[in-house]
Amino acid sequence: MDFLTQTLSGFTAMSHWEYIAVGLSIAYLLLAIKESLWCWPAAFFSTLIYTIMYWNGALLMESLLNFYYMYMAVFGWMVWRKGKADNISITSWSTQRHAILIGATSLAAIIIGYVMQNYTHADFAYLDSFTTCFAVVTTYLVAKKVLENWLYWIVIDAASMYLYYEKGYYPTLALFIFYTIMAAWGFKTWYEEYEQSQAKPLAQL
Repeated sequence: MDFLTQTLSGFTAMSHWEYIAVGLSIAYLLLAIKESLWCWPAAFFSTLIYTIMYWNGALLMESLLNFYYMYMAVFGWMVWRKGKADNISITSWSTQRHAILIGATSLAAIIIGYVMQNYTHADFAYLDSFTTCFAVVTTYLVAKKVLENWLYWIVIDAASMYLYYEKGYYPTLALFIFYTIMAAWGFKTWYEEYEQSQAKPLAQL
């Protein structure tokens, strides 16, 4: 009951701009799952709102991260628009390629986590660094239409849920539960299209 009460109170306290940003974020997810080019404008304007909100709230790293998301929204628009003209479809990366990506991103996250742990007042420095670093990389995978991006998001969102629970950010936690479910649906939807084009059973992916 405490979780539900805190969550409802948190949603009530949200500003109109926050509601717009959340609505646009949900629209982005739904449109991305459908491979609609219009997911990127939704992403751009939602992250623009978050960039300004976090900057005004002195959350500078979060603001910079959302500024990066704004750039990736423009990049994603350009890639998907060109891909639509060139008929570029969903791709799947090899296990080796993902292993290299995970290893390199983990190393960067450990280094950043160490700096944050020892030279700032950050809570959960390493876990926060891992979710942030992998979110940066995974956003690129979405733009390139890499099927496994949704699996990365499931892990990232699940880890973020733990962070938000520990920090008492219950409305954000509720949203990320929804995002995790959406990411699972996104993988299923993209895989079905990928399977049709590649004729591969899921067990061989």
